[in-house]
Amino acid sequence: MNLNTSVDVVVIGAGPAGLMAAGQAASQGASVLLLEKKDRPALKLRITGKGRCNVTNTADRTDFFTHFGREGRFLHHAFGVFFSQELLDFLNKLGVETESERGGRIFPKSNDANEVADALVQWTKSLHVKLLLKHRVIEIKRDASGITGVRVQTGDEVHTIQTRRVILATGGASYPGTGSTGDGFQFAKTLGHSLVAIRPALVPLETAGPIAKQLQGLSLKNAGVTVRISGKKEMEAFGEMLFTHFGVSGPIILTLSKGIVRALSEKKPVELGIDLKPALDEQKLDARLLREIQEHPKQQLKSMMKTLLPQKMIDVCLEQNGLDPQKMLHEFSKEERKRLRNWLKSFGLVVSGHRPIAEAIVTAGGVDLKEVDAKTMESKKCPGLYLAGEVLNLDGDTGGYNLQAAFSTGWLAGRSSFSRK
Repeated sequence: MNLNTSVDVVVIGAGPAGLMAAGQAASQGASVLLLEKKDRPALKLRITGKGRCNVTNTADRTDFFTHFGREGRFLHHAFGVFFSQELLDFLNKLGVETESERGGRIFPKSNDANEVADALVQWTKSLHVKLLLKHRVIEIKRDASGITGVRVQTGDEVHTIQTRRVILATGGASYPGTGSTGDGFQFAKTLGHSLVAIRPALVPLETAGPIAKQLQGLSLKNAGVTVRISGKKEMEAFGEMLFTHFGVSGPIILTLSKGIVRALSEKKPVELGIDLKPALDEQKLDARLLREIQEHPKQQLKSMMKTLLPQKMIDVCLEQNGLDPQKMLHEFSKEERKRLRNWLKSFGLVVSGHRPIAEAIVTAGGVDLKEVDAKTMESKKCPGLYLAGEVLNLDGDTGGYNLQAAFSTGWLAGRSSFSRK
């Protein structure tokens, strides 16, 4: 293709939002050029959901909005025209069968994110979208009337493409190795947009002391986590979490991380209380401990601990509570039982920080939503510029919410960018 030419629509970024936008614009009759600076399209999509690709969630629209906080209302129109069922029907037509799992999360039956990515790429090709890899946009050009073109670098060559419509779908600043390096934020700023400061969202947390490292690799399937900020209970979640060499991660930690990152940025102390027995209240847990003691009075404490905790946690528990593993259960005092019970219901960790934005699943912050038309995804600052996906100040919880937002905003941007009329 001669790059020193003119096309109807240029899409920057071949991720989920960009692929969807490119295909939808082409389906409206537009000549579409899709530019990707990496050597393969949809690199980040291919690693989402641990390589399984959690495409959306079974939650209804009202519930969906709540997973984006105050910004969720911006998605009312996008979800109104292209939501989860439309996405699943669309993927099914491309040959991608899906199924739901715990928490309403929806994955391809193949459990292979590459199937989703490849299906999207082939779909755009079938609509005659021209995909150019290893082509980096270095400037979006405009005049007083709006977009006029883009300047693109490939190798040592720089080309200018004339267009009146650009869809910016460059992603955020997370996982930069996949191409999400924050380029879109600077393009938007240059074109007159305000930016909400970017920060990591859905990011693992670092904890003080050696405990997390001692428990490295341990996954808790059913834990309750309470977050205390400046000593006050602010958030809680239930589900799966993971201990790492630096702290904690896993679905519920990622979900809670947005508020924790904000608190840490404000220099507020943050503590986690982990309920290891969420199915039992304190009274029922105490009754269970008493029953174990009464039924096995000559058993050592370390034997009872094996019925209460994963092996990796036993030594940590005994050490933190000053309990003798050799002590016979009939010698186990009421005060010691209380210490153990309290620890099981609120094992504490101090949050000392969070992993860098490069390790975050999603970037919080981005283009101010007040400057984007929610019904078209067109910029209110620069006519002919459309924005979709993570470049917008939108970030949701883990569980398929963010990918749905990328697909929905991409669909709307693509449809809005060109009309046969």
